Formats: sequence, structure tokens, C-alpha cells
Amino acid sequence: MSTITANTVPTASKGFAITSWAVRLLLAAAFLAAGSAKLAGIPMMVQTFDGIGIGQWFRYLTGAIEVASAVLLLLPSTRLVAAIALACTMLGAIVTHLAIIGGTPLPAGMLLVLTLVVIGLHRSDSDRLKARLR
Repeated sequence: MSTITANTVPTASKGFAITSWAVRLLLAAAFLAAGSAKLAGIPMMVQTFDGIGIGQWFRYLTGAIEVASAVLLLLPSTRLVAAIALACTMLGAIVTHLAIIGGTPLPAGMLLVLTLVVIGLHRSDSDRLKARLR
């Protein structure tokens, strides 16, 4: 006689999934808000990108990357690529704060750490991604 149990997923897998979803949802909300503010032309964002000095097109590009990546973070097939794009964006933001516009790079640094957590959690996705690209 065999028994069927309703809980067939190991606890570690559940913990992994919960952690992954929690971090990705937090990041998606943050980047959706930040990217939307850039795309909407919130005066603070316009002023910040004026300070960078390469034009407002860069604000639109950054906002589009943030909004698109926020959505892509929530899809299993694109979460790794989205996290990498956001990590690169946050590295750029940190360098920009330190070298050009001043202010604290701490928010970008915290978002970078969280994107690196997602990259670490889903590094095995790279094998599937490589296989799809072949």
C-alpha cells in the first residue's frame, strides 16, 4: 500500500522559492517606481539627469531599462537576464553618484546587493539560457 502526501516539495525548495519571490517582488516594485518616475519626467529626475550632462535621452533609456527589467524579473525564463541588466544599471548609478553628481550612492548600492542576490539564487538559469542561445 502506498501513501500519497500533499506536501511533496522539500522544505528547502519552498524556502528557496519564497526567498526568490520576496526579493524579486521587492526589486520589481522598487524599479517599477523608479523607472516610472524617470519616464514620467518627475522634476527631481529631470534635474538629476541634467546634472549627469549627457541629455534627457539617457533618463528615458534608464527608465525603460528599469521598467522592462522590473517586469522581466517576475518571469522565470528572463529573471537572470533582468537581474544582470539591473545590476549593471546600479553599478552605473553608483559610479555616477560618486564621480559626477554627488549625493549618496547608498540606495543604488542596496538595490545592487539585492540584484546580486537574485543572480546568485538563479545562476543555474544560465545553463538553460546558454542552451536556448545555441
